[in-house]
Amino acid sequence: MNYTAHETAIIDEGANIGEGSRIWHWVHVCGGATIGANCSLGQNVFVGNKVTIGNNVKIQNNVSVYDNVHLADDVFCGPSMVFTNVYNPRSAVSRKDEYLDTSVARGVTFGANCTVVCGVTINEYAFIGAGAVINKDVPAYALMVGVPARQIGWMSEYGEQLDLPLSGNGEARCRHTDAIYILEDGVCRKQ
Repeated sequence: MNYTAHETAIIDEGANIGEGSRIWHWVHVCGGATIGANCSLGQNVFVGNKVTIGNNVKIQNNVSVYDNVHLADDVFCGPSMVFTNVYNPRSAVSRKDEYLDTSVARGVTFGANCTVVCGVTINEYAFIGAGAVINKDVPAYALMVGVPARQIGWMSEYGEQLDLPLSGNGEARCRHTDAIYILEDGVCRKQ
């Protein structure tokens, strides 16, 4: 075993967990899950069978990562945030063959208690504020807040808001790293 797991954690046979990962109290990792290296799964986390988690992902307490959710490297999932995998659930109707994929790119941050409605793509380094509800695709570097979530700005890879307009063109420098970000026709990228 090349990872650390608390004695209360349940890790089903077949789960693939990377080197240096830490699994805390009362976590359940299903047998089909793939978890990268140097990840941290906080207390009471659930990871489904059809889940992939990249390297250096931090999943805080009380988060369930259900089937068909895919997290790239360096994703941060704040406490009690929610992923879904069925768009229109009913208790009396089985929809296990209707799970929708949710793709989360490198470096995305999810604030505490936010919700991600299934079937969306959240692009690299997007920042989802606490309590926001994501129900559509999110652009790279976008700062999203509210219910339903709306974009209010742009964030650097360091996690600082950039002085850029929401649309059009512009250029901004991250005050912590001096990295330059370019906005061209409403699309943000790091130079």
